[in-house]
Amino acid sequence: MKQQNIMIDRPYIDTTITSSAKILISGVGADEQLAGYGRHRTTFQRGGYDTLQSELKMEVGRLWTRNLGRDDRCLSDHGKEARFPFLDEDVVAYLERLPVDRKCDMTEAPGVGDKLLLREVARVIGVHSCSTLVKRAIQF
Repeated sequence: MKQQNIMIDRPYIDTTITSSAKILISGVGADEQLAGYGRHRTTFQRGGYDTLQSELKMEVGRLWTRNLGRDDRCLSDHGKEARFPFLDEDVVAYLERLPVDRKCDMTEAPGVGDKLLLREVARVIGVHSCSTLVKRAIQF
């Protein structure tokens, strides 16, 4: 089988990276659990943190059928496999126990209050360059 590479375009880096890795780490689940989508801000504005918590719970529940099949088909087509650390059952259980206002602060600007917990971890471990990036949509 011919080796295939996946090209990764990073707007903050002036080069394209090619990887021949067979196993990729995916961030699927982070946005759904930590209020990372723009629609989560709208949900918060409409009904506050209780409404947002209900929305996040519903989205996590449908991840398995909505996202993972599509992502697996895309990766498999390129001879790759994915690992999903945000979908580890211990990670999901931990995030489910946290109050929603610890996961996000929807009174803050995009790139600051969304995925707040993840952004804090990024800063603590020294990954400052991506800790304030605003979510960008990817279309399939």
